Amino acid sequence: MDGNECVNDPHLVVLRTTKTEDFLRKIGIFQDLSPSSLKLVEKRVQTFSFKKGERIMSEDDVARGVYFVYSGTVKLTKQDENGNEIIVCIKQKGDMFAEACLFTQRTQCYPATASMLEDGKILFLDKNELERDLYDYPELSIQMIRYMSDSLREMTAQLRDVALLDVYAKTVKTLERLGKKFNTGQNRWDIEIPLTVQEFATVVGTSRESVSRVFSKLKKQEMIDMKSRKIVILDWCRFCTLLHPDL
Repeated sequence: MDGNECVNDPHLVVLRTTKTEDFLRKIGIFQDLSPSSLKLVEKRVQTFSFKKGERIMSEDDVARGVYFVYSGTVKLTKQDENGNEIIVCIKQKGDMFAEACLFTQRTQCYPATASMLEDGKILFLDKNELERDLYDYPELSIQMIRYMSDSLREMTAQLRDVALLDVYAKTVKTLERLGKKFNTGQNRWDIEIPLTVQEFATVVGTSRESVSRVFSKLKKQEMIDMKSRKIVILDWCRFCTLLHPDL
């Protein structure tokens, strides 16, 4: 994504500087930056608006930068040689993605395809500019390392669940993990996860039929419901007792 592409891109929008600054301050890798350093980052950020279902980047595209979710929800997917898609992870407001393209010694494509699950705005930072800033501002480098370490730990936990748990346990664990991600307001009731059963099955790493059987059981227990292509956790406190009966 070069300068000409950005100028002509129909998704490009402008946010007020104060709003962008406030948002950047809430992102982990920027929260401890000095005001002058944050100002520098804010000047380089480009903001794009996308509709639900629109593609932000493809794993076939040459990686040119990293992205931050300003609003909406993003899914990152991978495809096999037969075109089958799996959802690798889901990103919410304040999350970063495509950071794996940083500090490589060769031209590289993005690690996954990113598409919008909901309408929203996405921030973009050119990788070359961000790399220079990481060299120049040690506090920013430390925050980046922490963020990537936390992401690796989360990914390792997901792989462990997929490999070692039975279908029921990993379905409930995945619902619990996504419920925490989407329950940004710490609400107890009607927590919505914007995924279909098929999309959820790819996150879990099992078949749609297997997930449907678990969902049927959870619906009979009045733990979840399905509304408008969304999975709804009806009562968070009750749901948490499924795998943690001592709570």
